[in-house]
Amino acid sequence: MIDRRSLLPAASLLFAPVAARAQQDYPNRPIRLVIGFSPSGSTDIMARAMSARLQSLLGQPIVVENRPGAGGNIATEQVTRAAPDGYTLLMGTIGPLAINPTLYRDLSFDPLRDLTPISRIGVVLNVLAVPADRPWRSVAELIAAAKARPDTLTCATSGVGGAGHLANEQLNTLAGIRTIHVPYRGGGALQADLVSGKVDYAFTTAVNAAPQAEAGRLRLLAVPTAARSALLPGVPTVAENGLPGFEMVDWNALLGPRNLPAPIVAKLAEAVRATLTTPELVAMLAERKLEAGPSSPQELAQFLRDETAKWAPIVRAAGVTPD
Repeated sequence: MIDRRSLLPAASLLFAPVAARAQQDYPNRPIRLVIGFSPSGSTDIMARAMSARLQSLLGQPIVVENRPGAGGNIATEQVTRAAPDGYTLLMGTIGPLAINPTLYRDLSFDPLRDLTPISRIGVVLNVLAVPADRPWRSVAELIAAAKARPDTLTCATSGVGGAGHLANEQLNTLAGIRTIHVPYRGGGALQADLVSGKVDYAFTTAVNAAPQAEAGRLRLLAVPTAARSALLPGVPTVAENGLPGFEMVDWNALLGPRNLPAPIVAKLAEAVRATLTTPELVAMLAERKLEAGPSSPQELAQFLRDETAKWAPIVRAAGVTPD
């Protein structure tokens, strides 16, 4: 009788060339790029702009799939459970990758363990915006109104635990105010309600807010970055408005499932770098207040560790919950 265990080494030798050949031929079919937010938001815009050019380098279609919900957790979990073959990728953000591991007690995944870093994609500029019919023309005036009417002003964000949510928690803490958080499942619905005046203010993406401000429907009070942004040089920082140390930088990154083979990671990272350094794409993203910023897989891995360590104590101190 043949011992089946004795066949395992031989079987692995037979499959090894097949796996190597599959990696060399990658990609030979369409790639799914999953994002955890609805269409028309900054992540969706960045994903589609990059994909349109990336697929020409890879020679296969890239299908963008929107899976909004649970602050990006649904899309992230889907990718962690996918086969590590390079045909299911994640367009990740600060929420599910750096904030949610502390925010949610029962996550089914660990971003640092269950995903393979490929490359940073870029920085998403956020702004503190109010409807044009509101009287506030500075962050100081907004804070004064919130202090005069505690638990009344409504702040819209693109989801629990996202950059906008944490930015507003910082504002509440540093300014000593209490506001009502109104989470949305993405930037599109948020923008519509902000423009119509259904909410009082929002930390939202400049890609959506800046055109509305130019049209006179919104007013941009500040950017939540450490220094003024070259993309909106005329808009002051929140810190300039009497809240030193205020900062919230949102970003996108490309990742795959755990154990994604190194040759596939390297090919994708190089294709992303080539795509995001194309002058035409850089200029197009800048027009939409998005900043391209590719990285190596190793740089992204360290960046994710640093961001997770940075936001964990802030989330705990703010007492933010998924509810």
